[in-house]
Amino acid sequence: MQIPIARPSPGPEETEAVAAVLASGIIAEGPVTRSFEHEFAAYSGAAHAVAMNNGTAALHAALLAAGVGSGDEVIVPAFTFFATASSVAMTGAKPVFADVLQDTCCIDPDSVCDRITEKTKAVIGVHLYGQPCDAFLLSGICSDQGLVFIEDAAQAHGAMLNGVTAGSIGDLACFSFYATKNMATGEGGMVTTGSVALHDRLRQIINHGQAEKYIHTEIGYNYRMTDIAAAIGRVQLSKLDGFIQARQENAGFFNEHIDVPGIITPVVAHGRSHVWHQYVIRVTGDAPLSRGELIRYLDEQGIGTAIHYPVPLHRQPVFAGIGSDAGVACPVADELADEVLSLPVHPGVGAAERQYIVDALNTI
Repeated sequence: MQIPIARPSPGPEETEAVAAVLASGIIAEGPVTRSFEHEFAAYSGAAHAVAMNNGTAALHAALLAAGVGSGDEVIVPAFTFFATASSVAMTGAKPVFADVLQDTCCIDPDSVCDRITEKTKAVIGVHLYGQPCDAFLLSGICSDQGLVFIEDAAQAHGAMLNGVTAGSIGDLACFSFYATKNMATGEGGMVTTGSVALHDRLRQIINHGQAEKYIHTEIGYNYRMTDIAAAIGRVQLSKLDGFIQARQENAGFFNEHIDVPGIITPVVAHGRSHVWHQYVIRVTGDAPLSRGELIRYLDEQGIGTAIHYPVPLHRQPVFAGIGSDAGVACPVADELADEVLSLPVHPGVGAAERQYIVDALNTI
């Protein structure tokens, strides 16, 4: 049996939607993109949504819309995908690395408070692996300090915190539709916001800084989504609840049945609806095999794995000068980077596949 770590799930409906766009003659940004934006905003509980060509563009544009620039600092978790921090650097601002919580792997609000200075402009809270961070607490901290709170929901389409959908809590929220995400357009992104002013800023930023056609009032970017990608996105959005249900069933089965000393299964914090972009175990020193040995063993069984993420951001070579080399300590992020291992949890994992994965683990 071969079980990949990720498997995109387009079907004939996506093919038909793309064919309709090609037949329409409008294949760049157009009416299908606008429809996708309206539908995604409604799904996420946000007033506005602006589609973009990838999730990194979404983060960059959101930061620019929030007024982040040279001389500013933006607090980000030390344990997440690189783009959360690189998008900050792209504005000329400095990413400041906060530690994360050991149980959820999400940003630690206490560490955030310790990092706030007079230069802090914004905080990015990542809903890592599909589980919401403590977004209401972070939003309150930012409100009290006069800071912008941005949700990085690239892995959390449809996740909920106390019944509120990810993407409707922060001043802005950023999503990715990369091929391995819970809903995918190949490449694609979205920013949601409740602010008309921020929505209007985003529109201008992603379209070459145009205030009106061929009148440019700032240096903007070409971050627009195409109607081809939007057509795929609309169909994927209609399937998202089913995708989430399948992931939750798989994750629940794993949590119930994986029983290996030294392997810690993931925790869902109280009040949170986890959508399981990744199912991430921790392979501690008490496990029968090291993480590297376990990866090789599972590969021999045909089970794909991945490490999300092997090097925390404060130790990345490009950031070391403002991170670990500058004395920034994020011990929980360091520990997680040494232990985490992702297992297949996508909708392509059915009852037989998930039992096979459990059996392979429980017999090591």
